[in-house]
Amino acid sequence: MTPQDIADHIGKVAAERDLAARKLGIALIEMGPGRCVLRMKVQPDMVNSHGTCHGGMIFTLADSAFGYACNSFNRNAVAQHCDITYLKPVAVGTVLTATAELRETAGRSSVYDMTVRDEAGQTVALFRGLSREVPGETIANLGG
Repeated sequence: MTPQDIADHIGKVAAERDLAARKLGIALIEMGPGRCVLRMKVQPDMVNSHGTCHGGMIFTLADSAFGYACNSFNRNAVAQHCDITYLKPVAVGTVLTATAELRETAGRSSVYDMTVRDEAGQTVALFRGLSREVPGETIANLGG
């Protein structure tokens, strides 16, 4: 299997297994080695006391993209550290797209950047995650 084939398969399986993302209506748009694009429409039950999208929902979208991307090589990886910066409020009905991209790898640790944008292409949040590879494969015997 090529690295793209592996990433595509990981994305498909991750989307099936990720019940939290499915519950929020998060959809897989694109997968690649060290890369992922997810999309979510902000629903009325996702708002905070200000009537805008709860930051935790945006965090979950970005964190899901991070998780898919850092496991895209079929090596088990978990979040070791992550942080988010919210740049603008998001209204109900807005379609958000989170793009995850691998920035750097050192040993078993990798840094990923996730950008969350609205449908106009405006950045609403920036998320950085540090992943740590742990023993095992995301999907046992994939391609072997």
